[in-house]
Amino acid sequence: MKILFIASELFPLIKTGGLADVAGSLPKAMHELGKDMRVLMPAYPQAKSALSNATPVAHLHLLGHSATLLSGTLPKSQIPLWLLDAPHWFERPGNPYLAEDGNPWPDNAERFGALCWAGVHLAMNRAGLDWQPDVVHCNDWQTGLVPALLSLETHRPALLFTIHNLAYQGLFPEATCTTLELPPSLWHPEGLEFHGQLSFLKGGLVYSDRINTVSPTYAREIQTPRFGYGLEGLLRHRKDRLSGILNGIDTNKWNPASDTLIAQTYDSKSLNLKKANKLALQQHFQLPSQPDQPLLAFIGRLVPQKGIDLILKAMPQLLKFPMQFVFLGSGDSDFEHGLLYWSRRHPQQMVVHIGYDEALSHQIEAGADIFLMPSRFEPCGLNQMYSQRYGTLPIVHRTGGLADTVTDATPLTLKDKTASGFSFDQPHGSALVEAVKRAWLLYTHEKDWRRLQQTAMAKDFSWRRSAQEYCRLYSQAIQDNSQIVTPA
Repeated sequence: MKILFIASELFPLIKTGGLADVAGSLPKAMHELGKDMRVLMPAYPQAKSALSNATPVAHLHLLGHSATLLSGTLPKSQIPLWLLDAPHWFERPGNPYLAEDGNPWPDNAERFGALCWAGVHLAMNRAGLDWQPDVVHCNDWQTGLVPALLSLETHRPALLFTIHNLAYQGLFPEATCTTLELPPSLWHPEGLEFHGQLSFLKGGLVYSDRINTVSPTYAREIQTPRFGYGLEGLLRHRKDRLSGILNGIDTNKWNPASDTLIAQTYDSKSLNLKKANKLALQQHFQLPSQPDQPLLAFIGRLVPQKGIDLILKAMPQLLKFPMQFVFLGSGDSDFEHGLLYWSRRHPQQMVVHIGYDEALSHQIEAGADIFLMPSRFEPCGLNQMYSQRYGTLPIVHRTGGLADTVTDATPLTLKDKTASGFSFDQPHGSALVEAVKRAWLLYTHEKDWRRLQQTAMAKDFSWRRSAQEYCRLYSQAIQDNSQIVTPA
């Protein structure tokens, strides 16, 4: 099986969210299963510098500009990686989607429209590389035009479109269709038109053979008005082609028994060693050394989706508990200032690090006792899986992938040894406080807490499990495609 995987970001070359982690891990897991997967992404400056030995293999003419296809391999693998080198669109520092002022690049439609056209050329073996995939796997709105354009082709590959976050849809004015050289036949309410605008995302949802998202619960949630962003009707219409597959995590990189970034390695049989990481974290942030006091952590973007407003509303009550708090992240300035306000008022109990630091995120996961993740919605989420692997028990809002990966500690789940964290149903500050209180009370019972940690650390969040499910989905997409009458 030959698969072309197209994504707008890929870890470790560039990352803004979970999509990059998937793009960096799933191809490797598929390769281990014997599949021929090749990856296409833009040649951002960070990607080009990381793949300094990438060589030109094809020249493309895209939307009136010349572009070069550079060939390399995914870091620490033999998986082919193609970088779309088009300086006019991608030779820009920083965030791949946002300018320095925090607003989207004004030519994002052209930038990712060009990526889509390049994907079409590769999918139809028109780049002179003598390779054509059986399946094209597109990810999020930046690749949504690929299925739409390929729907007009005869003998096209099968198409899978993965939704990593439905909130980002790639909406642009109707006139953009001309700029992107889109055939007029695609512009209609059952096609790319969405309330008078061009929707990249809708292209993936309408024209793909199969649609999936990154957790089973989120696949159900996006069929409702609360989570569907106006596309719930279309998703319900295509529900027989819609499914959810949980993301995996890199279990080699996120492994407390071998993590070189943490102060002390440990596993489920040596959890007493975990306290050394808490001590190192307290020293790093100049917090009082309190080995028997729970340390709660938050790592993530400071945006409404992540429930940071719930935490801020609950902060006056949370700070009354004998606990310490560590925050790592950046985002909305109001949220940043809100956290910094509380940290200045309670410097012996709460610290905030604005920004992102990969090594520090590992140290926090290893050093904390409890991980806060009260997201209002969460397609999959990764940190709650990292946390369980490190015996750092998550407190989550029961939604999306959080509902699928964290088993709430109740009398029943504690008795049958399936509990792996704490969850609450309503996205309210009071519900979060109650969940924290439950965690704090259980923390004082060392034997029960240790059993909870061991259950969490034993869960299988590997990519191999998820990759096997993707294999089945690729086969279904191929079968669906074979039954389609292609255009004359």
